[in-house]
Amino acid sequence: MRMILIGPPGAGKGTQAARLVDQLRIPHISSGDMLRAAVKEGTALGVEADGYMKAGKLVPDEVVIGMILERIARPDAAGGFMLDGFPRTIPQAEALSAAMTRAGYTLDRVVLIEVPDELIVERGVGRRNDPVTGRIYHLTFDPPPPEVAARLVHRKDDTEEAIQQRLVKYHGETAPIVPLYEAQGVLRRVDGVGTPDEVTARLTAALAS
Repeated sequence: MRMILIGPPGAGKGTQAARLVDQLRIPHISSGDMLRAAVKEGTALGVEADGYMKAGKLVPDEVVIGMILERIARPDAAGGFMLDGFPRTIPQAEALSAAMTRAGYTLDRVVLIEVPDELIVERGVGRRNDPVTGRIYHLTFDPPPPEVAARLVHRKDDTEEAIQQRLVKYHGETAPIVPLYEAQGVLRRVDGVGTPDEVTARLTAALAS
């Protein structure tokens, strides 16, 4: 199964990706993690990317796509992969599609996890981090025990203003790639509202359809 996982920030992609990796036995390739790993390993593309980042510049799409092609050529991705975090724009989606075609790869599925904006905001604003254990709680959905409540941290990324800004960016840049994959017949929409188990069941059904 060669797939891309997309959806708004806070839709639960990370949670579901971890579950699907175990279920499908394919690697989860997060563009951010892949970039950091390439830099740490000192690969040719990693060194090139590091130069851009140290200069305070964005890593060019062609460098990121080169890393993706290197990563999916590894033995653990022979049975498929799950790409997350890239593409984020139409030009990136088109460039990735062209590069994969040249390399002999085809996409089986692009899964879109859909969650209403108001729920994304509610999920984010209520989130609290425990700096001691690293655990994440939610004031409504997963309340912390009284003995740890006082030490919990509300990250700046989880304020309503920050979340709204990320949603504006998502709807303006990433959501437009959805029709592109829909036209290719590989897109599957999944309702991301509900318990993690419910969403996983819908994802599994969507991948099988």
